Amino acid sequence: MRHFNITSTLTNNKHDLRTPVAKKKLVYMWSLRNAAADRAGRFIGCRAAVRYMMSPLEYLAAQLNQTRLGDKFTLVGVIHDDDAESPRDRTRLADYGFAPNQARHWFFPLDTMVQGGRLSDLMVSLPSSYRQYAMDAPERVAGKHVFEQSVRNKLLELNADLVLLDGLLVILDKLVRPGSLFYRRIVNIHPGITRSDSPYEHRGAHATLDAFYAARGQKVIDWQTMQTCPAAALFKTGASFHYVDNGIDSGEVITDVLNTDIDPQDSLLELRWNNFHDSLFPALIQGLEIIARANSAPAQLPGQITK
Repeated sequence: MRHFNITSTLTNNKHDLRTPVAKKKLVYMWSLRNAAADRAGRFIGCRAAVRYMMSPLEYLAAQLNQTRLGDKFTLVGVIHDDDAESPRDRTRLADYGFAPNQARHWFFPLDTMVQGGRLSDLMVSLPSSYRQYAMDAPERVAGKHVFEQSVRNKLLELNADLVLLDGLLVILDKLVRPGSLFYRRIVNIHPGITRSDSPYEHRGAHATLDAFYAARGQKVIDWQTMQTCPAAALFKTGASFHYVDNGIDSGEVITDVLNTDIDPQDSLLELRWNNFHDSLFPALIQGLEIIARANSAPAQLPGQITK
């Protein structure tokens, strides 16, 4: 586990020890279709027992309710980018739908509360409909610009201080560029180690599947054909909490946790469950705590050394 000192980038220099620290407004952003692949909010069969697949969002809500993290952050919005007009998205969300409904499964219990309000009331739909166009189509470029502008407008409306991505299956561009309003205010929780100097590095949408194969001494070299080659077996994986840049899970790491043991007999969902509980949930809370501490640190006086 490695922590990075980010105090200098997050400290408000107008703040001192006598000034009360205002709670930061937190916005959560995800793709429901990714959570559906995890079977979030449902029970899954594992070798040892049947287990409930809690999403990171549901876990975060519980922490905001039950721990001092709720004194530091207020969850003000939960944005998803799924497109109800997309046949592919409708197929992926066939068991859930695009909004809470008593007649379907949902990603968390419909009566889930967070900080005194109903979690489902915070849901906001901002469809990334540009995905319907080919990668080189001019409509895709224009559509992505419209999508990011709508996200920016919603974040401004919510007065967001920090944006937390979890399983968002689109790459943000202008929102995270240096000089943009939300530069270094958007972070991601990733179910894999993202540091390039780690032998356990697994970036991208297939991080858990990559670790799943690694425990079997294989490395996937083509995700379209699932072609593999032999590789040194690795029996651990983890999670990283990092800033979001224009790359794929390439932003500066704030904290990471490498605490998930992999049994080659694990199913993919069982590994996912283990990694959430052993590494991703701890990394999520540690990352938010680090940001909260950095925001509450007093301004450094000339000649003073920050320990």
